[in-house]
Amino acid sequence: MAIGKEKEAIKGHSHRVRRDVEEVIYESEFSIPAGFGEIGAVLVENEHHKEIYIQTIDLTGFPNASTLSISCTSWVHSKHYNAQKRVFFTNKSYLPSDTPSGLKRLREMELQNLRGNGEGERKTSDRIYDYDKYNDLGVPDSKLARPVLGGKELPYPRRCRTGRPRTEKDPLSEERSTNVYIPRDEAFSEEKHLTFSGKTLKSVLHALLPQLEISLIDRDLGFPLFKEIDSLFNEGIALPKPKTIGFFRSIIPRLVKAVSDGQNDLLLFETPAMLDRDKFSWFRDEEFSRQTLAGLNPFSIELVKEWPLKSKLDPEIYGPPESLITTELVEKEIKGFMTVNEALDKKKLFLLDYHDLLIPLVNKVREIEGTTLYGSRTLFFLTENGSLRPVAIELTRPPIGDKPQWKQVFVPCWDATGAWLWRLAKAHVCAHDSGYHQLVIHWLRTHCVTEPYIIAANRQMSAMHPIYRLLCPHFRYTMEINALARESLINAGGVIESSFSPGKYSMELSSAAYDQLWRFDMEALPADLIRRGMAVEDPTAKHGLKLTIEDYPFANDGLILWDAINQWVSDYVNHYYPDASLVKCDQELQGWWTEVRTKGHEDKKDEPWWPVLETPEDLIHVLTTIIWVTSGHHAAVNFGQYTYAGYFPNRPTIARTNMPCEDPSEEVVNTFMTKPETILLNCFPSKIQATTVMAVLDVLSTHSPDEEYIGEILEPSWTENPVIMDAFECFKDSLKELERIINQRNADKNLKNRVGAGVVPYELLKPFSKQGVTGMGVPNSISI
Repeated sequence: MAIGKEKEAIKGHSHRVRRDVEEVIYESEFSIPAGFGEIGAVLVENEHHKEIYIQTIDLTGFPNASTLSISCTSWVHSKHYNAQKRVFFTNKSYLPSDTPSGLKRLREMELQNLRGNGEGERKTSDRIYDYDKYNDLGVPDSKLARPVLGGKELPYPRRCRTGRPRTEKDPLSEERSTNVYIPRDEAFSEEKHLTFSGKTLKSVLHALLPQLEISLIDRDLGFPLFKEIDSLFNEGIALPKPKTIGFFRSIIPRLVKAVSDGQNDLLLFETPAMLDRDKFSWFRDEEFSRQTLAGLNPFSIELVKEWPLKSKLDPEIYGPPESLITTELVEKEIKGFMTVNEALDKKKLFLLDYHDLLIPLVNKVREIEGTTLYGSRTLFFLTENGSLRPVAIELTRPPIGDKPQWKQVFVPCWDATGAWLWRLAKAHVCAHDSGYHQLVIHWLRTHCVTEPYIIAANRQMSAMHPIYRLLCPHFRYTMEINALARESLINAGGVIESSFSPGKYSMELSSAAYDQLWRFDMEALPADLIRRGMAVEDPTAKHGLKLTIEDYPFANDGLILWDAINQWVSDYVNHYYPDASLVKCDQELQGWWTEVRTKGHEDKKDEPWWPVLETPEDLIHVLTTIIWVTSGHHAAVNFGQYTYAGYFPNRPTIARTNMPCEDPSEEVVNTFMTKPETILLNCFPSKIQATTVMAVLDVLSTHSPDEEYIGEILEPSWTENPVIMDAFECFKDSLKELERIINQRNADKNLKNRVGAGVVPYELLKPFSKQGVTGMGVPNSISI
């Protein structure tokens, strides 16, 4: 199709000329008449009976001997299933107002096709983007009914509509299926399917886990001794002989080894880096504290801004709101070093606060067999050397039946009984943090909230739009990994429900966090740090922020990455929007942002904090936030999962038993006094829970062979513009500099939160990585 006045398409029939190892080459000859004008798009009709994947279309034979290369990277359906021709635009980007007249109709027609009509069940070959609630997590026609997420009662972001039939018992819920629809171009590449998650994650969930259940018959059986936990890394678990010899070894070779007699396979876990460096680090208070700043969840620690600590929940329902972590207790624990008022003034007190979010779920969770829950607060003191020291843990159970509220404070002790109670309290807090990390910091704040951005972008912004082309690399594979999560991880009876403390109320916890805590304007890294009191604005400081804790590895590295992304986005946006009015007048851009708010995040559409898009600065901040969330934020909380949680005593996902001092039986008291280690092991996950989570985390921590890292790949459309190419090269250089700085910081022995005897260096925000479980690397997108 011509760029100027729209002309009748020139037709040509392609035929196969050769087949290489990785691609098939088709050629076609046709003549373009003089005066046709510059080519702006190509229409493709697939006459095969199966879909085909088109990587590029190269047009040659022009008088100036140049080649017009059109990047497609898309599946094209067979005309026998859908007679609609596919349109591929050239790599040159256009704002809607600049669209050549010959392409305007095609531009709008393609967007209409992508929106669909909101009716019918979607087919695998479809490329239709639409919204729906999370109404497919449960199975209402069985005992696994779950409430619909999305709406006034349980607010939630929207996911991609599939149009599956509704269930018999609940007309609001959708039937589940083994293959969840996503638009065709959102699917994993063939390489990723063959070598990584598309196959491996499903294999772990649908092949390995059933075999584990056969091997570990008793689902409640725990580890009687710590040496049995160690055996997972040096002896392994024998798996029943599979039907296909070497089946497990072929799909997850990192975990499943051959047994010497060749009869069985062996599930043998790799030793996590943390355990390899220091077998006992998980047991120590200093590592417990350090990981709030440089571990798997560095997003929860916050400055204490109000004193005394007090719940905001209704005391008529949940009991007295005052915390038992009193001024006297804190001053005793910090041993007169300073008063609490002085500590507050000097910003020395920090908190992990899982009290008000968890308390409403406690009694419901306790009705589930094999798990328990408390509300918790954990207080830390910032020492002179810049590291945190835990001061106190408060565990609370609200009133239940005729029992009043129960709460107790635990502190580091120098007597045996107190020391073991402290260790058990830490185990409960770690389980709370594990659940909050997985359900809120990881799933909700990266995977879940991003899906509406993707759906809206495809419905409202043309593939020719420069902002669509900027965002597209950061949306790669996210919808498929989210669909896999709905299929096997966050679904009723899935890995999260069966292995994490909130059990079947896990997604309700995620909904409560979305309702109470999530705000788009606070997802930017600087805003998040300021909200938690971990930084204050300071125009004289680097990055414009002064950190409350100077040695905060995640924040220190993250702010460099944030600034690099912000500069790249600024250069890109300012090039395409030299006049501020262009942002406000861009119908596609405004349509995208309006739909993100009113459809994708419909339950929060009336919130006053949504940014408006009126100037390039507004747009730069919105885009930088989205790119940060899909790259840096996700990498920081995902790729260290096996490193820190592969040895589950460090981050147990569930606490199965109450504290021995809460309404104890005589048997529990006797066991605690004679064998406290047994009480701790009984509190930890069962064997099936631990090994299930370990296998899944190993896969989720793995970089695939076809991973695309931030700043690594120059998109074809950017090569059309020298200004954008230069800006991208500067971005790439800034990421190389970040890598150098991280290496330098990890060699600085003064930075005690990232360097020390047996300490895993903080590398999660190193931009690049080789494939496998590396504990580093920032992919462009949420691809696992």
